[in-house]
Amino acid sequence: MDLEKFTEDVYTVAENLTTGKTPEVKARINFVRERLIELYKKNLVKINHSVLEIICASNLIAYGYTVDIEKQLSNILVCDVFATKGDGTVILEIETGFTPPDHALDTIDYYVARISSKIARYSKHCSKFALATPVVGILPIPKLFLKPPKDRKPEEIQKIKTLVDRFYKNPPIETDDILNAHLHSIYLINIDKGFAKQLDPYTYLELTEKLQDASGLDL
Repeated sequence: MDLEKFTEDVYTVAENLTTGKTPEVKARINFVRERLIELYKKNLVKINHSVLEIICASNLIAYGYTVDIEKQLSNILVCDVFATKGDGTVILEIETGFTPPDHALDTIDYYVARISSKIARYSKHCSKFALATPVVGILPIPKLFLKPPKDRKPEEIQKIKTLVDRFYKNPPIETDDILNAHLHSIYLINIDKGFAKQLDPYTYLELTEKLQDASGLDL
């Protein structure tokens, strides 16, 4: 651990994000900054993921949300970013495309399963669920999650469940969680320029569908 370097980097990012902002926005971003430092002291976060979290947090804060990070949702779930405004809640999960060495030969299936699992497991804990990714990556999001529940066919749901169960068995995913899962938006994170652009999932799919088709993804 290098607390001094982590603190310096997080302060630099926070300073850039708060330039020209109101005192209230600055205070909320600085709360996230200090929370990240405390989590780093406990060896719970790393700098690359922390930068993504604070950039996404600042975007939500700019729209009037109060934000926390690494929030415990259940015995097994901790979300990256948790935001509240009035009675509404947003959970945002950041995906970088990393897969562990154990899945070197089934990387794509593992990644699709992880994304599917997150949408199904996390979205029931909030009003709006979002995924975020650096602009250098593409999220392989199954089209099922863009359909309303009434249009999700049993065979489509079973296909997702079978895939997720290959990689996540403790606990296994529930069919109803897949049926009722919702995805509200996608955030594209420009790390170098320090901002996140929000897209609706339909627009994101339209932008990436040809690339996914060319890559042989059947989602």
